[in-house]
Parts: sequence; structure tokens; C-alpha cells
Amino acid sequence: MRDVHAMPPDQGRLRLRSVGVSGIRKPIVVLRGERANSLSATFRVSVDLPSSRKGSDLSRNAEILAEIVDATVVRPAESLESACSSIARELLARHPTATESHVAASAEYFLRRGVTPERSSFEDYTLLAEARAARSSDGAVANARIVGAEAVGMTACPCAMESCREALVREYPELGDARFRDLPIVSHNQRNRTRLRLELVDRTDVEVDDLIAAIEAAQSSPTYAILKRGDEAKVVLDAHRRPKFVEDVVRDLLGGLPNRFPGLPDDVVANAETVSEESIHKYNVEASHRVSFGELRRSGAG
Repeated sequence: MRDVHAMPPDQGRLRLRSVGVSGIRKPIVVLRGERANSLSATFRVSVDLPSSRKGSDLSRNAEILAEIVDATVVRPAESLESACSSIARELLARHPTATESHVAASAEYFLRRGVTPERSSFEDYTLLAEARAARSSDGAVANARIVGAEAVGMTACPCAMESCREALVREYPELGDARFRDLPIVSHNQRNRTRLRLELVDRTDVEVDDLIAAIEAAQSSPTYAILKRGDEAKVVLDAHRRPKFVEDVVRDLLGGLPNRFPGLPDDVVANAETVSEESIHKYNVEASHRVSFGELRRSGAG
């Protein structure tokens, strides 16, 4: 049988940067400390394609993914990103004509959270992991890893809050007294989705629980599945005591990283992305920034 994939392309002989498979869902077991986490993960796996080949051997991608991920049931992976790194390296080993590989994964993740310990429950988050491998002309393979998380919380708009304060002071002049200056005032809220990803170097590592804590600390307030009336009041008041634009969320998140992760070297790069789903507008607002820990430290962040 002719290997059609190995034939030259019909036209447009270009090297393609990425060809692969996506949307593959797999169970994977990850061991963090003494805790084994069973995750439901979705993978995207790809390699580059030289200009001399018509197609990529996609079945190899699925085979590699199955071999490495399925084995974690017996021998758990150190982390989701380490599993991605193993897959990225094996992709280059079995695609001899490829020089780059990329693996991305996302997984559901649960942590026990609650306004009070009595009403805590398992809240859902998203784990993010990526790995890239590159083969140089001498055959050496370099590997890069990214670990991240997404958390959903809420924000309260500072601008609308100030406008409401001015309107209420006209209606209730006593609210203009200095002693009421810090009183939380009504504003419109947003469901906020924030992602933080760290581009790691060498053997550096971080705990995803710490990434989630950093995200939630940068939002106006976390949100919860179980809330009684008194709990709702606390969440709303907490959010209105910390009103934030999306710009504030990104700056506060990135600015706090050097203190949260003092052991990470300067060449670790942080990516922060946040989207607030607006309540009084028919659009969402977003902000993002990419910066190294060295730049954050030189700026005095933290």
C-alpha cells in the first residue's frame, strides 16, 4: 500500500507549523504530594509538517497519547504539564521528519470552598497545561512547559459605584459625611473569568492550588455553589468593598506573584487573561498581559 502521507503535496509546498488532533478526552491520574487526583482531561496534540510531505501520521498522535495517559492509572503522572512534556517528546521520537511538537490540555478540577466551613462544597475550576518540544539540527530536544488555571468569580464596577454614590448623596445628603466615605454603595456586577498561566523553566514547579488562590485574591470576590441569605450578603458586601475594573484584576494578579512565588526565577513568564461578563452592557470587557517575574520585581510589584 502506498504511503499517501509521505508523498509530496500536490501544490503549495509549504512547511506547516502545526498539524494534529484535538478534542481527545482522557482520564488521567496526577499525583501531587500524597494526593492522587483523577482528572477528566481534553488534549490537543500536534507536530509541524515539512514541505516535502503531503500529510502527517495522525494515528501516531492518538497512540502516543493513549500509551502515556493510560499508564497513569498504574503510575500517576507528577503533574498534568509533566504528562504533556512526555507526550511532546515522544511525538518527536515517532515523527522523525518533525522538528516541533505542541501538546495542550485542560481538565476539570475541584477544591473544597465555602463562605463558612459548614456550607463548603467542591467548587469547580479548570487546570491548564501545555508543553512544547523542539529538535535542533544536532538532534538535541529542548522542552518548555506551561502550567495554569482558570477561576470564575465576580467583580463590582468602581465607576458605576461612584456614580451611584453621587446620586445617592443628592438624595440622602447625610451619606456625604466623611464617616460614610468607605460605605459600600450599589454597583453593577460581572461574572469574572480569569486565567493565569506560568511559562516554567528548568525544574521549576508550582502548585495549581496556589495559582487558583492568586486568581481569587485578585477578583472582587470568589463565588460559591452553596449560599444562604446571610452568605449572599457577605459575598455581595465583600465584592463591593473591593470594586475592580478588569484592568485592576490583571494588575493585582500579576503584581502579587513575586510575593506568592518568591522562589521562581526571573525568567519565568506569567500570562494573565481576564474577561468580565457584563450585566448592564450587551458586551463583555477583557484585559490581558504577559510579563516576566524579573520585570515584575524590577517594577516593585508585590
